[in-house]
Amino acid sequence: MRADLVWDARCTLGEGVVWNEGDQTVYFVDIKSPAVHAYVPATSVCRRWDMPEMVGWLVPRRSGGWIAGMKSGVAALTLDGTARLEWLHRMHGADSPLRLNDAKADAAGCLWFGTMNNEDETRPEGRFYRLDPDGSLQVVDEGYGVTNGPCFSPDGRTLYHTDSVLRTIYAFDVGADRTLSNKRVWKRIEGTEQAEGYPDGMCTDREGFVWVARWAAGCVTRLDPQGNEVTRIQTGAPRTTNCCFGGADLGDLYITSARIGLDASALLAAPDSGALLVARGVGRGNVPHAFGG
Repeated sequence: MRADLVWDARCTLGEGVVWNEGDQTVYFVDIKSPAVHAYVPATSVCRRWDMPEMVGWLVPRRSGGWIAGMKSGVAALTLDGTARLEWLHRMHGADSPLRLNDAKADAAGCLWFGTMNNEDETRPEGRFYRLDPDGSLQVVDEGYGVTNGPCFSPDGRTLYHTDSVLRTIYAFDVGADRTLSNKRVWKRIEGTEQAEGYPDGMCTDREGFVWVARWAAGCVTRLDPQGNEVTRIQTGAPRTTNCCFGGADLGDLYITSARIGLDASALLAAPDSGALLVARGVGRGNVPHAFGG
């Protein structure tokens, strides 16, 4: 199975793809050429908003608008004719090598996101955070090279989170008070980089299967709750970065990708690198949860 090109956005580092039910639109970011992109499947209309610094993700907000993970921290984001930021948590100074990378909200309205060293991904300086609707910010885990993917089982009792550098997806139990426990290796990616890649962004479907974008392997894989691969979708973009379900019935898998680090010959061989892609009718997703603050 192979994904189809939707929009040749030519992102340097496309990421953070999310479906917004309210306006039936796919949103995603370009981290390294900082921008927010929007694609409307019903009309094929594409929009772009430039950002003042690197942006890792967007999460819808219950009160309207978005929460954005910027290089320096967490901000409320309004997108209309222009983009307007209101800082909620400034976490890193302009000269810090750290930045935010990947996030999801849960059913309780809490926001889960990670950080990483943008200049040296081998340094395990990344932390995993929870931002509660009341504005309190907690460190829930640390010691990551590249934090990625957080997503939840349909019942919300299991959280999956990745350290891409270690090629490892962890699982945690989520308590009623939103605390994490029983951290364990859920899936370790084996095999060569070209064949199996590195686990990147993730989402879950209604059956509780986990869809994992595979950086360097140019694919997205569907894993059962035990971590066994049951489906592989080729993207034609070696740097496949993230995925989410969208469309009228939440049956289409939208996939982001990147051009960063690819030379002219590699881009000639993989012209969809940096594009938004879609695999239609491959499953059924869930409406993304919104941040409650």
